[in-house]
Amino acid sequence: MILFDCIDAGHEKNDRKIVTLRVAVSKEVFDHESFHLSALQIPFSFMFIDSLDEIEILEEFDIVQMASLGDIGLAAAINLLSALTFLIAFAVLRIQPINDRVYFPKWYLKGLRTSPLHSGAFVSKFVNLDFNSYIRFLNWMPAALQMPEPELIDHAGLDSAVYLRIYLLGLKIFVPIALLAFSVMVPVNWTNDTLKRSNLVYSSIDKLSISNIPLGSNRFWTHLVMAYAFTFWTCYILKREYQIIATMRLHFLASERRRPDQFTVLVRNVPPDPDESVSELVEHFFLVNHPDHYLTHQVIYNAKKLSSLVAKKKKKQNWLDYYQLKYSRNQTERPTKKTGFLGLCGNRVDAIDFYTDEIDKLSKEIELEREKVIKDPKSIMPAAFVSFRTRWGAAVCAQTQQSRNPTTWLTEWAPEPRDVYWNNMAIPYVSLTIRRLIVAVAFFFLTFFFMIPIAFVQSLANIEGIEKAAPFLRAFIEIPFIKSFIQGFLPGIALKIFLIFLPTILMIMSKFEGFISTSALERRSATRYYIFQFINVFLGSIITGTAFQQLDKFIHQSANEIPKTIGVSIPMKATFFITYIMVDGWAGCAGEILRLKPLIFYHLKNTFLVKTEKDREEAMDPGTIGFNTGEPQIQLYFLLGLVYAVVTPFLLPYIIVFFGFAYVVYRHQIINVYNQEYESAAAFWPDVHGRIIFALVISQLLLMGLLSTKEASNSTPLLITLPVLTIWFHRFCKGRYEPAFIRHPLQEAMMKDTLERAREPNFNLKEFLQSAYIHPVFKGGDEDSESEAMSEEGEQEPVLVQTKRQSRKNTPAPSKHSSSLSSPLHESADKHLRP
Repeated sequence: MILFDCIDAGHEKNDRKIVTLRVAVSKEVFDHESFHLSALQIPFSFMFIDSLDEIEILEEFDIVQMASLGDIGLAAAINLLSALTFLIAFAVLRIQPINDRVYFPKWYLKGLRTSPLHSGAFVSKFVNLDFNSYIRFLNWMPAALQMPEPELIDHAGLDSAVYLRIYLLGLKIFVPIALLAFSVMVPVNWTNDTLKRSNLVYSSIDKLSISNIPLGSNRFWTHLVMAYAFTFWTCYILKREYQIIATMRLHFLASERRRPDQFTVLVRNVPPDPDESVSELVEHFFLVNHPDHYLTHQVIYNAKKLSSLVAKKKKKQNWLDYYQLKYSRNQTERPTKKTGFLGLCGNRVDAIDFYTDEIDKLSKEIELEREKVIKDPKSIMPAAFVSFRTRWGAAVCAQTQQSRNPTTWLTEWAPEPRDVYWNNMAIPYVSLTIRRLIVAVAFFFLTFFFMIPIAFVQSLANIEGIEKAAPFLRAFIEIPFIKSFIQGFLPGIALKIFLIFLPTILMIMSKFEGFISTSALERRSATRYYIFQFINVFLGSIITGTAFQQLDKFIHQSANEIPKTIGVSIPMKATFFITYIMVDGWAGCAGEILRLKPLIFYHLKNTFLVKTEKDREEAMDPGTIGFNTGEPQIQLYFLLGLVYAVVTPFLLPYIIVFFGFAYVVYRHQIINVYNQEYESAAAFWPDVHGRIIFALVISQLLLMGLLSTKEASNSTPLLITLPVLTIWFHRFCKGRYEPAFIRHPLQEAMMKDTLERAREPNFNLKEFLQSAYIHPVFKGGDEDSESEAMSEEGEQEPVLVQTKRQSRKNTPAPSKHSSSLSSPLHESADKHLRP
């Protein structure tokens, strides 16, 4: 029998009385009917009626069954077993000599490790015969923790070291919060008998949560005080960490070896001039406006077609190497291939001769295209990399306005050469705003329509829904092990599969926007990935049971009811998020360290493509941290921990286990595996800080909405203060520490310049910078001669040249086309510029 107990009929809205109902379902009915329990001791729905007599008993309710501690324990055991299986497999595979390059590629790239295949008996070259090493299969964990942080920075860079500190930050925040929650809030929740007296179906987890507190109880003050304590502790740790990392960044920039980007700025939107080329215009502008510090420059070419030809030639070369290797192993027969689509049709020809001819043709095309790019003025973009004699000069130029027109001669710090994303350098600056608008609209629709598969994924956790859709599966699903597997493991796996392709889509969007560095691309992609996960994984998982099945009720709700709607759904979703953390966090980290995909691909390449030692080095895939996917995923755990810290503290230990395990795993990977593509000196930390602040504010708003439905309205004014204080704290940190991540102090630059001049007075800086920012397609191989030709022009010291530009007579910049100086400004410039 189903009972409707009227809890609150005390206020009206739009001439209709709002009634909050509590649903009590008997155990027999629950076992034999298709019901879901949506909220335990929390208002089930907001129903608009004219009188209590008009309540109609519905055939179906939006209710979600809560898993018991036994189900959670079994799910945890499954995931722990999976993680342990991955770790044992990793422990066995990593000590095999044949896999040494897969699990320690970073040391090979540094030249500090040699292959164990070159010495010893034949069998020992491929299989580790030391049985003691199998016993110590977890010795990689203490080894990963032994390297001190300063040594780690020297070994892997500041980006990698600071990335690891995100995991430590999670431990610093949640370990004290968990201790306080379990010592104060859990006893307060557990010692009530509200759920027991309500005749509702509940689990032991619910007794530990806020759901076990009776309506209007004074015990809610405990949760309010804990919300303040958790907020203050989180803000304290965030401020301390922000200060430490800002200091680390400044120290890293001051102590790091000389790099081209320290002396170089990127200038964009160079105004057109009919009398001078972009190169001449850039040279004249900086000779006049930065006479004592300008050193050299490199214009930017639109080399997209040339790049595609070079990439095509590289692919053809790989096929040629493959067939040459195949022929060297069996010289009795020349390899052949078909020239048609995918080699499935067409005439059969000699493969080696075919690819040799193709490469020769491409080499000629590349040569012609390269000459066209160099000589065609339309291939030169209105942008250039400008290098200075000192860091101080570069800092002044990068951080100041160059002309009276703020839309021209735009300067910013140049990314380091390996961080430049050359494909976007040819995008006109004026089109960037339009591109970003297009991407914003596309991202909105992507986020919105992705809710449909998320809803399907969440339905997998609904045992009763599956049985109703497919009654013939009831006997199979009701098997305890299968039921626990579906509820505790399958939803997280299915959701993970949906999210696999998302980072690639978001990265394509970021590239279309026109960001010029890989680090900026990853940071923007990470921001969108976090927004997507917040809306679809967090809010989508919470709302799916109500927003999609009771959409007609939500349409009639006002905006201030949304936090209440989400808040009341949070406690009953703790089970899903616990299983998600175990699948994605625990088993996911163990799968990361196993490196199954790189292992398979390495051995495939080693079998079919590797011919020389250089080939074997190129077959290694060390990979990178993957900031665009890894950091947003970490932030989701911060969000879950901060939201559930007050509501359901039972979730916190699972998050702590994740942060601790992930810290050890990724420290090992950074030391032994990952080879970072760039170094941004922890430029991403303001984004990390901002997202944690966002999670903190969201947790406060949702707690406010939840307590407002628990007849704890007296606490609302005090809760409103929390997000205000949190936002004020964020603005304080933004003003105090963020400048260290977006500007470079002139004092630090001058100090570094002075020390270097004293230590290396004869260092040829121009030679060091001359070809640093030349497009990669003009470097290496048969492009060396052109690279040298491109850099010849700047080998001489800048000298004053005259101009007779009729279009801009007021410009005090001389040109090569002039025969005389025509103004006192020219004479003044001549005194400053002539060597």
